[in-house]
Amino acid sequence: MTVASSYPVRVDARLDPHLSRWLWLVKWVLTIPHYIVLFFLWIAFAVMSVIAFFAILFTGRYPGPIFEFNVGVLRWTWRVNYYAYSALGTDQYPPFTLAEAPDYPAQLHVPYPDHLSRGLVLVKWWLLALPHLVIVGIFAGGGIWLALRSDTQNYSWTAGGLIGILVLIAAIVLAVTGRYPRGLYDLILGLNRWVLRVAAYTALMTDAYPPFRLDSGGRDPGTAVIAPTAQDRA
Repeated sequence: MTVASSYPVRVDARLDPHLSRWLWLVKWVLTIPHYIVLFFLWIAFAVMSVIAFFAILFTGRYPGPIFEFNVGVLRWTWRVNYYAYSALGTDQYPPFTLAEAPDYPAQLHVPYPDHLSRGLVLVKWWLLALPHLVIVGIFAGGGIWLALRSDTQNYSWTAGGLIGILVLIAAIVLAVTGRYPRGLYDLILGLNRWVLRVAAYTALMTDAYPPFRLDSGGRDPGTAVIAPTAQDRA
């Protein structure tokens, strides 16, 4: 594993070994309290992102408290979506917190940037990201809202997209066999990872351009670089 294969935005997850065959049928109800909170959080996210835009434009820095808040909103959203219909990877109910939850099976980490380009902030969130947004649109269906829209009407990037179709297939297989196909899980995680990398980039959290690469599986390559296994070190 080389450092060149990593990306600053790290999306990690682990698949629950014993998932309920039928709980996924009612997770849309169980997540309603989260969606209510996220409705207001994403309104705040949009406002904070505008403030961050001007701060970066004039100072080259992303205000620390705003950065932590916005990363927390992305992190919270990822946990809920991982529990629900972007992955169905766990039956463990997501915590109501912006902070990291080390014991939760879905994790998102974005390192704070010491400096950001004042020029790139003008174009990276729409022009430079456009090729990725087209791809993400295929993966996520209506999920491009995460990068381009501020109306906060949706909180899942599964509707009508490839991710939603694959998660539905996984749910049917789970209901019939009691098992989540590992290969399908790895693919779904890779697609979600791509969406979240683009989301963080367009939210101005990094100047590192997202790779055109499907890093499948639950462990992000960036995490593998930070914490190599004994085999990696060998």
